[in-house]
Amino acid sequence: MYVSKHLPFWTLFALLGLLAAAPLLAVLGYTFIEDGSLSFTAFSEALQNDRILATMEHSFVLGLLVILGTTIIALPLAIIRTKTQFANKHWLDIVFTIPFMTPPYIGSMGWMQFMQHNGYYESLFSAAAPASFFSLAGMVFIMSMHLYPFLYLMLRNTLVRINGSFQEAADIYGRSPVMNWIRIVLPLLLSTYAMASLLIFIKTLAEFGTPATFGKQIGFYVFTTEIHQYLSRWPINISAATSLSLILLSVCMFIWYLQNIISRKYTYGIHSGRSSTASQKRDSLPVRVFSWSFVSVVLLLSIGVPYFSIIATSLLQVRGDGLHWDNLTFSHYMELFSLHSEGFYALMNSLGFAFAAATIAAVIGLFTALSIKDASRKPQQLMDFTSMMPNIIPGIVFVVGLILFWNMPWLPATIYNTTWMPIITYIVLFLPYAVQYTKGSLSQLHQSIHYSNAVYGTSTFTVFVRIWLPLLAQGILAGWIMTFIISMRELVGSLLILPPSVSTSATFIYSQFEQGDAGVGMAMAVITVLLTILFITIMNWLQRKALTHP
Repeated sequence: MYVSKHLPFWTLFALLGLLAAAPLLAVLGYTFIEDGSLSFTAFSEALQNDRILATMEHSFVLGLLVILGTTIIALPLAIIRTKTQFANKHWLDIVFTIPFMTPPYIGSMGWMQFMQHNGYYESLFSAAAPASFFSLAGMVFIMSMHLYPFLYLMLRNTLVRINGSFQEAADIYGRSPVMNWIRIVLPLLLSTYAMASLLIFIKTLAEFGTPATFGKQIGFYVFTTEIHQYLSRWPINISAATSLSLILLSVCMFIWYLQNIISRKYTYGIHSGRSSTASQKRDSLPVRVFSWSFVSVVLLLSIGVPYFSIIATSLLQVRGDGLHWDNLTFSHYMELFSLHSEGFYALMNSLGFAFAAATIAAVIGLFTALSIKDASRKPQQLMDFTSMMPNIIPGIVFVVGLILFWNMPWLPATIYNTTWMPIITYIVLFLPYAVQYTKGSLSQLHQSIHYSNAVYGTSTFTVFVRIWLPLLAQGILAGWIMTFIISMRELVGSLLILPPSVSTSATFIYSQFEQGDAGVGMAMAVITVLLTILFITIMNWLQRKALTHP
């Protein structure tokens, strides 16, 4: 094949190692190597530091509470979506994913604008907002509203599969519907719930946006915000940052290993190939009332309130004058799109960095997917794991590693403090999307295509350009779009590695919010969300087109 002939496997492996493994080795080296010899002093001091121990406790408590919060929202939602009249309302799945696709720091800012003193809650209801919202409970609520779609989709997919012959067997079992649920459905659901909960725990530990905005206001610091503070405030404490990064890395790797064990040992073959008999759902009145009420409240709290606050803030001329027509203006948007304005430069930087990162990641992802193939050999499995590492390990750990690696004194040249630093960081963080989408397209190709290439008889370059690229184009483009979307709004890496006087849309929103000039910041947030929706719509259209034109 063209790839293996012109880009040797081990050259590509070395490139992936440089991108994904070198930053982690830099973190390990800085933590455990002192004056050229092995030392555990820095790590043991970190474990005895009261502030770091408090941070670990905060992170674990937050992770457990967010699992509880997402369960309270997602489990009833999955049952309603599969067992009631909502079973045929497939458009709800797209709507439920909106909170998960919204950058967490934007959703968090929306809730803060709504509940703060003199906020929209007081304007709409003429009453003081509950002060208790600005507490750990409020933080858990905001993060649960962001992460519940992840748990909901996994539970819903499992329940849909159980709807087939298993459900019919449960009905024949002869007990009450409640006993059938407890003895048959719930045990089948447990493995999916356990895996999804562990992943939510990892996502909560790795989350930066909400702890950096809401958590900072209530003085609740977690792994990510502490690492950011150690690296961004004087005196800079690299040793504490790397030790904390290593603890976070170890916890996430252990949970990922646990999740893999559960996935291997406790996953059951519940899809028998049969679907339940299509029938019109006839719910009782209490079930209908509860279902509509629950779905409406979830949509109102997860989408309605934060988006209302963001849009209203972006349109208000003077925030203190309240919501009325005379106080609405588009001046914040006009300022944002004025040439030479700070916001315009930030938006252009975001688009440029995201475009470059997505394009380079798409190229690397294509060659990586073609080299991995079906991952039948050990080197291919190792390459597959290396390309997936940024999906398992928190982004801030990679960012710390990239800073350390590109500041190594023995490097002949460095990209640190240049515009290549954010581009390389985005490539490292989001390469798994480019690889996985291309692998998905590759796995759908029939084996006969490989044989026909051999018969085709022309040069490998012609086969590559005229056969492989068109067949994989949909997957490559989907990976490019996902990398572009997430790079465009990435916050934690941008805050730490951007060169001086360079900002992106995410850092612009964050800085405007911190400075109290929320109008222009929220206008940028609206533009960011609209661009995300536009690109997701294009990606969905491409996927539907691929399915209808095989």
